[in-house]
Amino acid sequence: MESIIEKAEILLEALPFIRNFRGKTFVIKYGGNAMDKADLRNAFAQDIIMLKYIGINPIIVHGGGPQIGQYLKKMGLEPKFVGGLRATDKETMDIVEMVLGGLVNKSIVQLINSYSGGHVKAVGITGKDGCLIKAKKLDAEEYFRSIGDYRPTELLDLGHVGEVEEVNPELLIHLDEDNYIPVIAPIGFDEEGNAYNINADFVAAAIAAALKAEKVLFLTDIEGLKDENGNTLSSATVSQINQMIKDGVIKGGMIPKVKACIQALEKGVNKAHILDGRLPHCVLLEIFTKKGVGTEITL
Repeated sequence: MESIIEKAEILLEALPFIRNFRGKTFVIKYGGNAMDKADLRNAFAQDIIMLKYIGINPIIVHGGGPQIGQYLKKMGLEPKFVGGLRATDKETMDIVEMVLGGLVNKSIVQLINSYSGGHVKAVGITGKDGCLIKAKKLDAEEYFRSIGDYRPTELLDLGHVGEVEEVNPELLIHLDEDNYIPVIAPIGFDEEGNAYNINADFVAAAIAAALKAEKVLFLTDIEGLKDENGNTLSSATVSQINQMIKDGVIKGGMIPKVKACIQALEKGVNKAHILDGRLPHCVLLEIFTKKGVGTEITL
């Protein structure tokens, strides 16, 4: 009987969060271990269906770097990285579109739909669909400078690596109205029709900003942001984050992720979250419990 009462208490703890977030939009960047391990994939799909059932509008932006790397090797192409960014020539971009917009995207869609019971449906799109993401070639020199990584300019032509120039949210609004869950591959296009591979963190941030989302959540392979003593922070402000970058506490691949958080917050998103995607049901635990399972970032 005690265990049954505990379950009721868990539901009651979630009640005020459900009330506050009903009708709001959450943009979720999906990747890392949460995408690679079967049990975590299943738990993520269940979380997304739960959000939709209780009246929250989830939008998923996914990565797929390891899968791209596997297919490049199958095609006899050696992946090349510069400062963590994949150099992407035309041939590589074709494979990126095939893997991200096809194999990876549709596998996520199929998994979510397998848990939906037919009442809600996921639909897979890229930034090309509905003119969702207008992109431009990444200014690599400016990008590396922004994260404190200075490189010789002759190494900075990354080909079809892009950045978001503009988001047209009209398609996403219509999909929400029709009870669909968008699953977005981070591929954009420019006015000449060139396709670009874009960092999924920045795509999630830009989409969240365009929709004035309540939250943008990033699933990672860490417990959350840590202070100079190695303690995980349950919350942090943008000013604290900037100081931690300056002091070298936040470094490496985490810098672009927190910068994506900051971009979203400065453009009207209410809160950003760095989640431990290695935990089953991390999305529900972060949103509907007082303690959470990551770091909440606010202005």
